[in-house]
Amino acid sequence: MREKLVAGNWKMNGNLKESVSLLNALVTDISTIGSNTSYAVCVPYPYLAVAQSTLKNTTIKWGAQNVSQHESGAFTGEVSAIMLNDFECTYVIVGHSERRMLFGESNQVVAEKYLAAQKAGLVPILCVGETLEQRDSDITEQVIYEQLNTVMTVAGVDSFRNAVIAYEPVWAIGTGKTATPQQAQDIHHFIRQSIVKQNAEVASGLTILYGGSVKANNAAELFAMPDIDGGLIGGASLIAEEFIAICSAISS
Repeated sequence: MREKLVAGNWKMNGNLKESVSLLNALVTDISTIGSNTSYAVCVPYPYLAVAQSTLKNTTIKWGAQNVSQHESGAFTGEVSAIMLNDFECTYVIVGHSERRMLFGESNQVVAEKYLAAQKAGLVPILCVGETLEQRDSDITEQVIYEQLNTVMTVAGVDSFRNAVIAYEPVWAIGTGKTATPQQAQDIHHFIRQSIVKQNAEVASGLTILYGGSVKANNAAELFAMPDIDGGLIGGASLIAEEFIAICSAISS
């Protein structure tokens, strides 16, 4: 049975006081939800220590939003996977569309970051997705396959036994637009079938999340789709009540 997961991506938001308040609220409320789903928050680097101390003895896991492909060296401003281990991170997001678009991360760089995370024992949440222009040009599947295939070339298909994929249509991130449940399901099915062609067993156990303006009022319908195993939640993860409602939607 595939693991269900709801992971919050705080992006570059909040301060220390707000982060502590949000984490404490999540600890209080998520403990009342059923245990058939995993929950996590991916916080900015400066708040990994407070996430670790607040969440350590709870059911909520934590992680980072990015990682260097390098283990160490003269890479000013970068953070290695080994450093993330010092904060007992479970997850790290790699290849988020904002990293690809705003910071020029190529498929190759994303694959190298994915591999570095796994070598350090972290679970990468690999983000894939298309822009509106690519969707309108009817090359969504080609774009996503290239993103997946680069990872399989670098790390192998078996690496997906210890990874999560998040489909995030770029046109639906922070725009208020959301893929319809069927649109999202179609791409999730394509992703799973792309892995099936390499290894059906790995594909059957692979957790695939949807990310793109998921809210409390659309989460249940999205999560009801057969190939959608949870969500990578952006803006809504910064509001405790909204994030808890999304977590409740998948758990029910």
